[in-house]
Amino acid sequence: MVIIIGTGAGGSIIAMELAKANIPVTIIERGPYIKAKDSLNYYDMKYYEKRSKDTNSLDLLKTNCIGGSTIVSAGNGVRILEDEFKEIGIDLSKEYDKVEELLNIHQMDDEHIGEGTRLFIESAKELGFNPIKMPKFIRDGDCKPCGSCSLGCPRDAKWSGKDFVDIAVENGAKLIIEAEVNKLLIENEKIIGVEYIQNKKSKKIESDLVILCAGAIDSAVILQKSGIDAGNKLFFDPFITVGGVLKDIGYNSEVQMNSLVLEEEYILSPHFASYIPKYIKERIPEIEAKDILGIMVKVKDDMVGSVDSEGNVYKFNTVDDIRRLAQGTAAASAILEKAGVDSKTLTSTVFRGAHPGGTAAIGDVVDKNLKTKIDGLYLGDGSVIPISPGKPPILLILALALRLANNLIEELI
Repeated sequence: MVIIIGTGAGGSIIAMELAKANIPVTIIERGPYIKAKDSLNYYDMKYYEKRSKDTNSLDLLKTNCIGGSTIVSAGNGVRILEDEFKEIGIDLSKEYDKVEELLNIHQMDDEHIGEGTRLFIESAKELGFNPIKMPKFIRDGDCKPCGSCSLGCPRDAKWSGKDFVDIAVENGAKLIIEAEVNKLLIENEKIIGVEYIQNKKSKKIESDLVILCAGAIDSAVILQKSGIDAGNKLFFDPFITVGGVLKDIGYNSEVQMNSLVLEEEYILSPHFASYIPKYIKERIPEIEAKDILGIMVKVKDDMVGSVDSEGNVYKFNTVDDIRRLAQGTAAASAILEKAGVDSKTLTSTVFRGAHPGGTAAIGDVVDKNLKTKIDGLYLGDGSVIPISPGKPPILLILALALRLANNLIEELI
């Protein structure tokens, strides 16, 4: 039997592929099994609570439920770091092709391009940028634009890891929910099982093959609690949203991040953040959410950070991080002004992060096949990515996990 810890991008596709190959699989998920529309209620509030007490704390967005953070993603399906992985001897081209087929990655039809997105595209072009429609894993026929992509899709119109977990269960996989793995059981440098807490009771499952896919933060914690060095590096793809007033634009009800400007130092994408109208209302009380047009500025960050065994996250901004963010912010502000946003109303959110990774990177904690020094123990989530991408990593995690699944199937059958 194979134990898979976590149901995000990596864990879900590995579980599905192994189960379809008739390999016995047990999936352990920390959070509950929920409907997509309810996922807003399962953001991990630990980091928000810490920030309320410490203004120097980072704002890190992650969820704790079936599907992991895929269930609250904006549905962005971008190939990243393909050449960089080839340079270290990992060719993911076939896996990327398969993942794009499984998720039906495509640019959405014109009916799903709203006025705010159209203005972003036109204004960016006028300023010499090269905007494209964002590749998405959203089903056009099921999607009714409402702006809730990252809050829990009310129509369940986009792929999430939950979809693959359902297929795994249909093919015989066992799913254990609301169970927090707190330790890997290791003897003589070999994995022999896992220990977890469910309903306040400690339980154990034996297995000589465990795949840890709990996410970059939680995977690092579990590894450290099991005596494995991890969490000494961290990226989290920092971003802010810049926005201002464009009366009655209605962008808050559009498909989010449906266009992309891809620059070497940053990416830009139209994005609504509820903080923006909140900040502006302090000066202009009559402003409503429908009056705001915003742009997300996301940058790749230097991997200066760490996670300790208690789950505390430490992240430091380097001079280059701030430089990249400043360049992107200037570009976003110029596009917003060109689109007609009142420059006097421009403001931004706090510095946030949504894609933690690198805490158990290839070359540090795992080899090119995602295997640790412990026999039978593998990782299959964003923790293994050795380079900050500065772009949505879901497709990369899926491709790496699919490669691992295929390798294991060859060994086990």
